[in-house]
Amino acid sequence: MESYCDTLMTLSMTLIELTKAVQQKLGVTADGQIGPITMQAIYEAVCGHPDASAAAIISRPLDERSERCIASLHPQVQPLARSLIQIAAEHGVEIRVISGNRTYEEQNVLFAQGRTTAGKIVTRAQGGWSNHNFGLAFDIGVWENGQYQPESKSYRIVGNLGKAIGLEWGGDWKSIVDEPHFEVVPKWAQSLFEPARLAEYRARKAQGTDLFA
Repeated sequence: MESYCDTLMTLSMTLIELTKAVQQKLGVTADGQIGPITMQAIYEAVCGHPDASAAAIISRPLDERSERCIASLHPQVQPLARSLIQIAAEHGVEIRVISGNRTYEEQNVLFAQGRTTAGKIVTRAQGGWSNHNFGLAFDIGVWENGQYQPESKSYRIVGNLGKAIGLEWGGDWKSIVDEPHFEVVPKWAQSLFEPARLAEYRARKAQGTDLFA
């Protein structure tokens, strides 16, 4: 006899797939999770007009640094970064986006740190070898009692929340764990290994081709 847990798992998977189908029909990211963007799209489809309160959640002004970093991201990544801040707040965790897109030159400056310049090593990626160079990745910081926390158990909470809305989380990496890091992988690139994926990103960037096309 099928156990209760098996039944619940089957039901959960069915609901996730159903949510994805609805999201595809509405033209929003089909991640199977009902966040503010999906709710706004559902409200507009059912009621025939936008929900001002849902729109306010998505467009709610953030701190200056978060706004600047989010604005540097690819347009399809920006709403996910905003949603993560909102969802984390609903779970009692204050986060801010502290790093977004970087030029190849900026990436090389970071790569030199701890190698040919002062400071500790903060990245293994040179220019053109980081998802940050293509507007697909961002880093967050956790704030507790108004203070930035470079280390906190809350990063793992936010990591799971990020994965639930379709983000890849650096906390799951094996070679170098990076809990503040989140990124989006376009569908066409999900079957590629990282070196091939980055090579295609570089080629598309050089050609001026949209990474999500």
